[in-house]
Amino acid sequence: MGERFKKAIGVEGTFKDTVMPMINYCYTNIFLGGAGYIISMYFSIFLTRVVGLDIEFAGFITMVAVIWDGINDPIMGIITDRTRSKFGRHRAYLKWGIPLVFVSYIMLWNSFGLDGENHPYMTVAYFLFAYVLYKTAYTIIAVPHTAMLPELAPEYNKRTQYTSVSYIFNSVGMIPSYIILLILLAVFGFSGGLTRDAKAPFFVAGIILATMYSIAIYGTFKLVKEPSSLDMKNEPLDIKYAIKEYVDVFKSRSFRQYFGISFFWEMARSFYSTTYIYYVTFLANQYKFYPLFNTFAGIFESAAFPLNYALTMKHGKKKCGTIVTPFMILGLAIGLIVTASQPGTSKATFMLLLMLAGTILYPFGMSGIGFVCNNVFPDLTDVDEMITGRRREGVVATCNTMVKQVTGGINTFIVTLILGGFGLDTKAETTEFIEQPDSAIFGIRLCVAIIPIVAALISYILLRNFQMTKDDHTMIRAAIATKHKYGSVTLTDEEKDRCYVLTGHRLENTWLGKDNDESQGHTLDKDESGNYIILIEKEAEKKALMANA
Repeated sequence: MGERFKKAIGVEGTFKDTVMPMINYCYTNIFLGGAGYIISMYFSIFLTRVVGLDIEFAGFITMVAVIWDGINDPIMGIITDRTRSKFGRHRAYLKWGIPLVFVSYIMLWNSFGLDGENHPYMTVAYFLFAYVLYKTAYTIIAVPHTAMLPELAPEYNKRTQYTSVSYIFNSVGMIPSYIILLILLAVFGFSGGLTRDAKAPFFVAGIILATMYSIAIYGTFKLVKEPSSLDMKNEPLDIKYAIKEYVDVFKSRSFRQYFGISFFWEMARSFYSTTYIYYVTFLANQYKFYPLFNTFAGIFESAAFPLNYALTMKHGKKKCGTIVTPFMILGLAIGLIVTASQPGTSKATFMLLLMLAGTILYPFGMSGIGFVCNNVFPDLTDVDEMITGRRREGVVATCNTMVKQVTGGINTFIVTLILGGFGLDTKAETTEFIEQPDSAIFGIRLCVAIIPIVAALISYILLRNFQMTKDDHTMIRAAIATKHKYGSVTLTDEEKDRCYVLTGHRLENTWLGKDNDESQGHTLDKDESGNYIILIEKEAEKKALMANA
């Protein structure tokens, strides 16, 4: 089976030396994929239907937590880049973050007797603390884990393979987490709808999932090897230096392009995912099929993975996004025409089939740009090094995680403001269908379809204009390696033009182009097939392997 898996993802070498390091690294993705998935599907409606908070309060909790996330992410990025430890710059934080993950995730799903109607402000304060604690724990894990990838997988295609395995482990986290919660809701008698009495299944689920995620994170810490950073030298740190670290990231044209793609993709995704349960429950009157819809969504998002992977390996990292993303937009458009209907009628059957079609098309298409964003990110660290001359995986990784976390959280707050402002009623004590005013129906359509369609179209257009190719990336790594080895590098006019396209700077204004002695003639080495040779990084990899052994 190991050999079949190795062949499926297109790697060479033994299973132990090639695939197992990817698997070990991706255990943490069980937490990164599963924890956020359950929060995105259930936390908002848990706060409103089960705890009894106003929908605006639920959005306020999310907004404050993500503002904190926007503060702690950059701090964590700088910390992990400057960490001197025998475990390396990033790995130790996985172990240190486990207790916070365990405690905070349990707190998120239990109000400990507080009720949103009788004690609204105390309840808001409690869940604010719980969510801020969880966001802190997530940052401590996610930023160092993301920052490790460019170091563990320096090659263009190898990074795609790591990302592909991470997608599998995201599903390993998402699907069991979802099934566990569904089983508990059924056991406790709440599979048909959520009311104020549905606290117990969420509390039990929180304990089980917190345990599962903690074990997964520890697996990565225990099994991944990262070179010691005890001998690393750091520049003096102050606020001005910290701000400059993040401003410098945006000097890269490639990063700015990536940021726009990620921002609007996350905007489309977060508006849709936050509104979806309200769309199913209050617009379509199909809550009993909510588990079925999510099961189909998980299946077809996973089904897109082989296609995305094959297109990426054959045609480059943006190809799958340009081909698959239109299906996402088509799936979103179905939200414009679905209406409520009485169960058992032909109209209800038609609407159910229509919603199933949207549930298939949206996740299948959504996975395209998502796969691109995860694959492109590690390459941005090399463009950043070309400009600054430093490896800043933590700082660049922070910008990656911050786009996802902060954008998603702010959008969740905006959704709750829109739905509340348009008059959506979420607090009626009944599992039966609640008739909503026309304004509330329009608010749901606005958040589940109109805004996501516009954002997805913008992301798609930006993606088509993204410039970096596999050859570009290999050239960058070869140029950086040559500069490190000789202190100088000479590029052809064509190579200089590509560097300008990727960085947005003339070569002489980057670290790669400064202090070059053209008379030395340190051009980039190529093999007989015309491919760039990266000698220094091969030597560095051997040293790292010896150190890990």
